Amino acid sequence: MQPSSPLRDILKRYWGFDDFRPLQEDIILSVLDGRDTLGLMPTGGGKSITFQVPTMAIDGMALVVTPIISLMKDQVDHLIARHIKATYLHAGLSAAEVRRIYDKCLYGNCKFLYVSPERLGSAGFLDRLKHMPVRLIVVDEAHCISQWGYDFRPSFLRIAEVRKFFPDVPVLALTATATPAVVTDIMDKLEFGQRNVFSKSFARDNITYVVRPTSEKMTELVHIVRSVAGTAIVYVRSRKRTKLIADELNRHQLSADYYHAGLAVEDKEDKQNKWKNDECRIMVATNAFGMGIDKPDVRLVVHVDIPNSLEEYYQEAGRAGRDGKRSYAVLLTSPTDRRTLHKHIADAFPPREFIRKVYERVGNFLNVAVGEGFDKMYDFNFNLFCTTFKLPVLPTHNALHILTAAGYIEFVEEIDSQSRVMILADKSELYDLHTTTPGADRVLQAILRLYTGLFADYVFINEAVIMRSTGLDHDTVYNSLLELTRMHILHYVPRKRTPYIIYTTSREEPKYVLLPRPVYEDLKQRMEQRIEAVIDYAFNDQQCREARMLQYFGEQAGAACGHCDVCIDRRKRAATQPADVQSGILYMAQVKPRRLEEFLHTLSFTKGEILSMVSFLVDEGFLIHRDDDTYVNPRPLD
Repeated sequence: MQPSSPLRDILKRYWGFDDFRPLQEDIILSVLDGRDTLGLMPTGGGKSITFQVPTMAIDGMALVVTPIISLMKDQVDHLIARHIKATYLHAGLSAAEVRRIYDKCLYGNCKFLYVSPERLGSAGFLDRLKHMPVRLIVVDEAHCISQWGYDFRPSFLRIAEVRKFFPDVPVLALTATATPAVVTDIMDKLEFGQRNVFSKSFARDNITYVVRPTSEKMTELVHIVRSVAGTAIVYVRSRKRTKLIADELNRHQLSADYYHAGLAVEDKEDKQNKWKNDECRIMVATNAFGMGIDKPDVRLVVHVDIPNSLEEYYQEAGRAGRDGKRSYAVLLTSPTDRRTLHKHIADAFPPREFIRKVYERVGNFLNVAVGEGFDKMYDFNFNLFCTTFKLPVLPTHNALHILTAAGYIEFVEEIDSQSRVMILADKSELYDLHTTTPGADRVLQAILRLYTGLFADYVFINEAVIMRSTGLDHDTVYNSLLELTRMHILHYVPRKRTPYIIYTTSREEPKYVLLPRPVYEDLKQRMEQRIEAVIDYAFNDQQCREARMLQYFGEQAGAACGHCDVCIDRRKRAATQPADVQSGILYMAQVKPRRLEEFLHTLSFTKGEILSMVSFLVDEGFLIHRDDDTYVNPRPLD
């Protein structure tokens, strides 16, 4: 254990840890030294500690920009539970809540302000931000700022403008996955003073990567989860299929539940808690599941559907084995998967005319006139929009993202904001109420009994809990809360669940909507490259899986991992092949450097036997594959 220090004292006091994980302290010291810093830390590496600890060590507050609203709420809840003052801003809050948050930050009553990236486009927010005591700017999921990245968000580009308000404040950018091009682009876009990257190897020695070709994915999934004991996550790309697959697993007496972004907040929390507490073994989920969920003993992650990028796959597979014990990341593939992946490209980049048509119909749907709408936010019922205009769901969804990248709108994905209440009246006023809604007084007393902190801030409530406590029906509870709001006894913000459209320019005529090369052809080309990398990983059974992954992330792999399915299969085949194959290859490469064609043309073995043995000998270090594409045996001739 390291000797005590002020930073370790903070870590121990608020988080209960005696020491930092690898890289955490290096990043913290860099930030406290005032240097712009990029932390490249694989999933589960403890990124949040790298900005939370230094912020607690200095005066002032941290501005944290993150695109994941559910994660934003989770982190704020965790900080508050540790008696740390934190809050967050996103498009789903009421005007009264926003004003209260501004007051907290302006008067030094907040250590962490989490904001969604679209908030950086609000002139009102920026006017207040410049007066806040910001001492650190944190960019979480920093790959979103790069057009080279797999999840580009144009609103992140505004962070460089925010820096002008705080020229001496360092930026800490954090991401779990980034290729070398993305790493450079992040630092350029955030205007780093100088290159300063802390990175941890992408190698996960305790994870066995496996690709399983099968025409019956469900049968293979059942076989795998029965073969590997312990907690598991099964990833699919469809919300509907999460439930179908979970039901099928349960039918095979395998304890499973399902999770996706469309569930109510209470349902999500209930499912997460049961899974974390081992009341449910397998969670079948979309990629909405996993962010901020730190369960160390996940033994198995299975992808039934192939993700669109190795970044996504690595991040999701990396939720296995955070405790360092042997775990498995399995990708199921079928003969149709290549075609499905290529179709994703067509869906992601529909024709330009279709995108312009979507833009026009959004304006009609929201009743925004040409020349109007600038900087205004509108509730946007996406499903009703598609139904009204008979538009295909996936291409329409992606058209909105392209229009966002082009700078015409901000399409903010579905936000599920829970109901919340704050008491406005003095305590003395609560004992002599004259209400007209039957049961309003009982509702108020139930809220006071069930929840704490109501006089200081907005508190999340659950109407169903209040119903059970009072014996009143939903309509009576709802109307009681509305009446108490009208009486200024409390302020009730009902639950709301909807995406948003923010016009970042006034509405244009469709013919003037331009989709420049960087937001269409260039992004499409990068997606094609990512798809091809995934296909190569999934269908190339000649290269070590982990080595392929490391190569993609710009890390030089040494020897093969030895424990992925390719390495294991290679060892098995090498053990059953004639010794003459091995000795023939080694002798030829010992005499002089050889090209692969020379082995194939000279040795009287099958092509498969020779290729397999060459790969095996290279991975085991008996052959060296040189830059000029020749192979050499480094042992001298006897």
